[in-house]
Amino acid sequence: MVEDELALFDKSINEFWNKFKSTDTSCQMAGLRDTYKDSIKAFAEKLSVKLKEEERMVEMFLEYQNQISRQNKLIQEKKDNLLKLIAEVKGKKQELEVLTANIQDLKEEYSRKKETISTANKANAERLKRLQKSADLYKDRLGLEIRKIYGEKLQFIFTNIDPKNPESPFMFSLHLNEARDYAVSDSAPHLEGLAEFQENVRKTNNFSAFLANVRKAFTATVYN
Repeated sequence: MVEDELALFDKSINEFWNKFKSTDTSCQMAGLRDTYKDSIKAFAEKLSVKLKEEERMVEMFLEYQNQISRQNKLIQEKKDNLLKLIAEVKGKKQELEVLTANIQDLKEEYSRKKETISTANKANAERLKRLQKSADLYKDRLGLEIRKIYGEKLQFIFTNIDPKNPESPFMFSLHLNEARDYAVSDSAPHLEGLAEFQENVRKTNNFSAFLANVRKAFTATVYN
């Protein structure tokens, strides 16, 4: 735009010079001088306006650049925050995966232990059932009574051992220890060979022979 004004001004100078060369009178020279002054003044005003417009455009351009810079900075901050959030989400996801795996392991371990306990309980129930069947038989033939007492123990009570006092009780207690083996205790009267009888029944699992040996030992205490 400034270049156009300069070209127009140059054209005006040329026109003025041409008129000046073709003019002879002083009056015409004065008019041309006034015309030249007016042209210079008008051009100066236009030029001033154009310069101010150019300055405003430069200021607007600089402000626009500043806005773009601020926007870019804001976009970069949001991008950094987003990347940080994504990293945190990935970390939480990995923690969740580890926790889920641990929970699954605990579930499987619990299931295995539950199955083991269930199997052990079934085995114990079966052994107690066999003991109860034997108890009915022994009560009729050997005068043996079996009672369930505190501590998940079974109390075995023999009678008909002492001929002088057939109702006199001879007893001991039995339970299953943590290793699921027979554990015998609390014999009355006390039997010296009870530990040996216990070891034999653990090895042979022959409970009938065990009861027979205990009865024989009680009988021996009467006649000794």
